[in-house]
Amino acid sequence: MKVLTDIEIAQACQMKPITQIAETAGVPQEYLELYGNYKAKVNYNLLRERKGPDGKLILVTAINPTPAGEGKTTTTVGLADAMRKLGKNALVALREPSLGPVFGVKGGAAGGGYAQVVPMEDINLHFTGDFHAIGAANNLCAAMLDNHIQQGNALGIDVKKITWKRCVDMNDRQLRNIVDGLGGRMQGVPREDGFDITVASEIMAVLCLAADIPDLKARLGRMVVAYTYDGRPVTAHDLKAEGAMAALLKDALKPNLVQTLEGTPALIHGGPFANIAHGCNSVMATKMALRLADYAITEAGFGADLGAEKFLDIKCRLAELKPSAVVVVATVRALKNHGGVAKADLNTENLNALEKGLPNLLQHVENITRVFGLPCVVAINAFPTDTAAELKLVEDKCRELGVNVALSEVWAKGGEGGLALAEEVIRLCGQPNDFRFAYDTEDSIEKKLNDIAVNIYHADGVELTAGARKQMKELEELGFGSLPICMAKTQYSFSDDAAKLGAPRNFTITVRNLKVSAGAGFLVALTGDIMTMPGLPKVPAAEKIDVDETGRITGLF
Repeated sequence: MKVLTDIEIAQACQMKPITQIAETAGVPQEYLELYGNYKAKVNYNLLRERKGPDGKLILVTAINPTPAGEGKTTTTVGLADAMRKLGKNALVALREPSLGPVFGVKGGAAGGGYAQVVPMEDINLHFTGDFHAIGAANNLCAAMLDNHIQQGNALGIDVKKITWKRCVDMNDRQLRNIVDGLGGRMQGVPREDGFDITVASEIMAVLCLAADIPDLKARLGRMVVAYTYDGRPVTAHDLKAEGAMAALLKDALKPNLVQTLEGTPALIHGGPFANIAHGCNSVMATKMALRLADYAITEAGFGADLGAEKFLDIKCRLAELKPSAVVVVATVRALKNHGGVAKADLNTENLNALEKGLPNLLQHVENITRVFGLPCVVAINAFPTDTAAELKLVEDKCRELGVNVALSEVWAKGGEGGLALAEEVIRLCGQPNDFRFAYDTEDSIEKKLNDIAVNIYHADGVELTAGARKQMKELEELGFGSLPICMAKTQYSFSDDAAKLGAPRNFTITVRNLKVSAGAGFLVALTGDIMTMPGLPKVPAAEKIDVDETGRITGLF
């Protein structure tokens, strides 16, 4: 029998009208704005006007990603479907995919197999246009900044100290560093410039952390876009840009409602990367899921050292959220990869390599339980090649830490394959927890950086380059020292070296750049060789994507 691809499974699904999904979710019709038959936006006034107790918040995270794959979104979707099968009122809250990975190497982000959100093609491509609105707002700010300089530069902006970049939602290394404003006096002021990918734009973070339109405008106005000749920060408010940007973003601020293959309501909204941004879906969508359901299941990008740490230390801190349980996703194949096995050899039982790779999983688990004080379950995303001995080894090692393991078969079986995981999550949600943060925001910037490096990465500490140390001093003098930290770091390792797999020791984290995202409300620390504009691989996924004469898309995964 032919094995269907993810997109074939999604296209075979008989979706329910989105009005029916809204009814299931408890969203009254007056708050619903339809985008065709199967997508809708939910008006943010629902949060203000609908009173009542909030549900339990469940975070799904994972080990450091490998080419073998982990299946975090698949597990998130399947867990929500499984909870529905157990009679629980559950909603899923996810990030929107970026076009960069879709056409690059990672592919889409709508789940996989029989645990997907649909319409999969729409979600992975333009969806409801949120990212285009974010890009337009970002580039409007850039245009107003350069126009201000062209028209006389009354604010005294130093063109060598402009921190605001343009953005595009595509992996395009050619745009990382450019020179623009060429062509003569009337064509602008020549200067060095560059592009970030849209998901790294501060406006993406602002949208995801904003509570409402007034908060959105205030955050947009606080964004630092440049510095004057005497070192004073210049904000978007100084350019009088926040009103127009907010006008472009007013519809993008509304969460998007879709469904899983099994008809579970799903809110998909916002999409910052976790390796270069804070990696979580919007506060508004998360709070809406909590208001509508007894269990709100969300995920954070990449491994728990990035997405989960930022979800807990940034999003939960700023939005006053308290998780009830955490799911850490792993695969036997990925753990063997962390243990030194090449991708081509992962289908063969190898207990020695598995034992070498297990410390990666165990360190993430210990961070969740001991650093953040949260109950945790390990979800093993099952593959047919997993052996009983391999699964038992994972289970035994996790139980030594007091954490249970649940085999997840949601890729092959949908919600039915996640019942054991759902039962354990429900059990954990009934327990009290001692949730706490990994650092105190009132500490110095260097102390916070060291706390993350030592407590989460198990590094010896941080080293700041001379430039980063100067930036740190300036940021503290400008009053930004008490903001939380958003680490920009490789997703593949606990360290800032992508080649150091497993759970490395005896290393330091090198911080080469520090900048403020005053609108988002955090400081960004760039480590290693991390970049805010990725590039396409040698063979981009885009080469395999096509559409036929009927409009049916193929090759999307």
